[in-house]
Amino acid sequence: MDVLFRDYLGTFAEGLWLTVQLTAIGFTAALILGTILAVFRVSPIPPLRVFGAVYVEFFRNVPLVALLLLVVYGLPYAGVNLGYYWSVILALTAVGTAFACETIRSGINAVSAGQVEAARAIGLPFWGIARELVIPQAVRTVISPLVTLFIGILLSTSLAAVVGMRELTSTVSYINNQEALGLTTFLVAAAVYVIISLTAAGIGSRLETRYRVLR
Repeated sequence: MDVLFRDYLGTFAEGLWLTVQLTAIGFTAALILGTILAVFRVSPIPPLRVFGAVYVEFFRNVPLVALLLLVVYGLPYAGVNLGYYWSVILALTAVGTAFACETIRSGINAVSAGQVEAARAIGLPFWGIARELVIPQAVRTVISPLVTLFIGILLSTSLAAVVGMRELTSTVSYINNQEALGLTTFLVAAAVYVIISLTAAGIGSRLETRYRVLR
């Protein structure tokens, strides 16, 4: 344990920082794109609904590791070379968007039809109703599932090791190979994942209490 914090603290911190970056960017992008896609799913325009449905059914049924390998090693054949960092973020975002979409859509469906009818009655268009009335309530309704999505993306960042990126799990594996520390380094990494997840859950719980939708 002393070796880990004495000789590899900087390396460990770099791995943790990369994990935080991948999680934060992947979750934020998935939340934004998932919200847009959820509006597509409930829009009165059939092509948008079809596009949203096809996207969700495809990306939530593709294993993330397979998608990651396709993005990293397949896109260059099409002339698109994003590099490992952005390829991992693209794969995390693509899958996260599908799950965020369904989460937001469940929140949209929880908004009472009476409110929507009232908004229509005063002349608000579909996009105005979505932006001003439905989306704000939908997000407040699904804070807890969104925290679960955040934790899922956090844990999925460990798959970046498959393409050689040294995020947290890959970093502790590297340190373990150098120093033969056994399970100690992995226990430390697991503790860090748990701390981040519990912190996110705590923040989500506070937000849920503060912005709870009263019905």
